[in-house]
Order: sequence, then C-alpha cells, then structure tokens
Amino acid sequence: MEPILVTGATGAQGGAVARALLTRGHHVRALTRTPHSVAAQRLRQLGADVVHGDFDDPASLGAALRDVRAVFAVTTPFGSDTDAETRHGIALVDAARDVDHVVFTSASNADRGTGVPHFDSKQRIEEHLATAGPRWTALGPAAFIDDKFGEWTLAGLREGTFHLPMPSDREQHLVAVRDIADVAVLALEQPARFAGRRLDLAGEALTPTAMAEALTAAIGHPVRHHRPPLDVVARYSADLAAMFGYFTEVGTDIDLRRLHAELPEITWRRYADFVRLLPWPELLQPA
Repeated sequence: MEPILVTGATGAQGGAVARALLTRGHHVRALTRTPHSVAAQRLRQLGADVVHGDFDDPASLGAALRDVRAVFAVTTPFGSDTDAETRHGIALVDAARDVDHVVFTSASNADRGTGVPHFDSKQRIEEHLATAGPRWTALGPAAFIDDKFGEWTLAGLREGTFHLPMPSDREQHLVAVRDIADVAVLALEQPARFAGRRLDLAGEALTPTAMAEALTAAIGHPVRHHRPPLDVVARYSADLAAMFGYFTEVGTDIDLRRLHAELPEITWRRYADFVRLLPWPELLQPA
C-alpha cells in the first residue's frame, strides 16, 4: 500500500491525522523535524514510518514524498513568522506536484483577505495549491477547543475567571482537533468526493458566557467571563489580537446545519463534553 505523508506529525493536527489514519489501517509516513522526540516515538509504536523533513530542505521533502499517494499538509507561523509559513507551504506544494491528492489544513475564513496575519499566510498557500497541479482539498478549521487551556487561561480559572478577548454575547465557532482529523481522513480516503473543495469546519458556536457556564459545570466552582482589552493581547501577540478583533467585528459564518448534514460520518465533539473530561484537580494546581 502506498503511504500517505503527514506533515507536522508530532504537532496537534498532524498527530491527530496520523493516529486516525493508522487506526484505519493506512500506511503513514510521518514527517517531522524532531524524529527522536517522544511524540515521534509514540507514532513509531503505533506503526508509522517516521522520517525527518524540513520545509527549508528540498532534498528532505523530495525523499519524504517518494512514492506517496497523498499528503496531509499543515503549516504554522508560530515559532517562525508568517512569511516563513507561506514559503514553507509553497515549497511543500511544489515538491508534491506529482502526488495524487493534497489535503491542506488552513483556517476558517482564511480565503477572504481577513487581515489576520496567520490567516493571510495560509490564504497565499491555498491560492498556490489551487493552481499548482495536484488534486487538492482545503480545510478551514474554526477556533480549536483543545488549545484553550494554557497557563494564562488556567491562572484565571483558579480565581474563577475565564479570560477570552471577545464580547460575552458574541458567538465563536469552535472545533475539536480530532474532528479536523476525521474530516481530513475522509478527504484522503475519498478524494473524488472532496477534490477541489474548501470546507470551513466547526462543531458548534458558543458565546464566552456559554463557555464559562460549561466550565462552571465541569470544574465545580463558579466561573465568569472576562474580556481582556485587545491592546493587552497585542503585547503578547499582535497576530492573535488581530484575530480576536476579526472574530469580534466580522466573525465566521459557518452554516453548521448544512456542514453537519454533508458530513454525517463526523461526530462533532462539543465544548461542554471536552471540558468535562479534563483533569481539573491536576490542572488547577498552582503552577
């Protein structure tokens, strides 16, 4: 069986796609810059062929792409910058011109010139992919459920406050990484169904107030929403401040009913169910 190449295989999306493909019996070639990491070792134990690759090293991309039938591609500016993300994505697309199908994970609304730097970098990759040659599918995930519980968020939750820089009554589309992976696997398994298509992905839309209510139920003590000013967010990341400004002023417009009807195979995990299963006694210990 010809392998499927999964880039970013030791990251959140790539790792979820690699595991889902392996579970379904596919031959996975997992591309990573850190082949000796713990995450890479876990993929090896699950049966993946882990290979070293760097988007700035054409030879490593060529070797990784040899004899593959499809590619799951994910890029990020975090750890570098948006220009590097665009360069990396285009380099991968160009190296994969002879591959049968490329599934690229972008961001919701990233095809609309949002002005959000890490959305616009993905738009440039999408535009190149659409004209480069291989059959393609672009997925535009909404905000991830899974990555919302870093130390900054947990510090607030210890005091009963949920920090999210959006109005309390403004809905935000959300998606679980495992659901992104499940859609990606569908696209990789059924290329004719998904070829030449762009799908924005979300499981639900919730206000920060509703998220705080779900956190209250999961943690067992009252949690209220607090909206940090965007200038405070910008001190940490101008990119993220631009994103939350866009979500507040424009927002995403995913038709959940239509999307879910079109993809009945997907379970669409819910925010309340996700937070209910988190190990709160451990997470809420002082850092």
